[in-house]
Amino acid sequence: MTFSLVARCAETAMFGVAISSSSPAVAARCAHARSGVGAVASQNVTDPRLGPMALDLMSAGAGAAAAIAELQRRGSFMEYRQVLAVDREGGSAIHSGANSLGIWAQAQARDVAAGGNLLANDGVPAAMVAAFLGSSGHLGDRLLVALRAGLEAGGEAGPVHSAGLLVVGEQPWPLVDLRCDWTEDCPIAAVEKAWEIYKPQMEDYVLRALDPRRAPSYGVPGDE
Repeated sequence: MTFSLVARCAETAMFGVAISSSSPAVAARCAHARSGVGAVASQNVTDPRLGPMALDLMSAGAGAAAAIAELQRRGSFMEYRQVLAVDREGGSAIHSGANSLGIWAQAQARDVAAGGNLLANDGVPAAMVAAFLGSSGHLGDRLLVALRAGLEAGGEAGPVHSAGLLVVGEQPWPLVDLRCDWTEDCPIAAVEKAWEIYKPQMEDYVLRALDPRRAPSYGVPGDE
């Protein structure tokens, strides 16, 4: 009931996740990323513990493939889980358990991995990977281009209701964490709109944290 991708920007070393689902609040449970370490999506019959576990393993030096292999050994009910990972070197790996729901598929390349379950067809992840690799610009833009490509390739078998975009940069907190937790309209379009608004202000919020003396105006009534 989810399709997603995890990715690394080779130029900036940013990591990110883009995800959408028919379930509510998918990004809150399934999207995980850590500055300087990697990105992970844990989905299908979700175990949110798998994301931090994989990131801890990669932080300790494991590559994406080794981290996924360790999850397969240590995780519970892994036959129900689908986990995607990308590491600091651009290595990618995927686990899709035998009990993944409905039509499930996966695709990967250097710097990117995509997967989904209860899909309309098995070509959705490959379309996402191709769109990501064919894109340019900020990692947030590229992730959303790929997520949109997945939707246009068929997406889920039914309508999606939630979506999210998570990006980490140099700081220990998320550079971008945008979500649509439920809508009867298109949640991907909602996240795209939020990104359109947030992107021009994004670096200002980092500056406000690091040095508020140099921060620009907040641009709200009463702020001079």
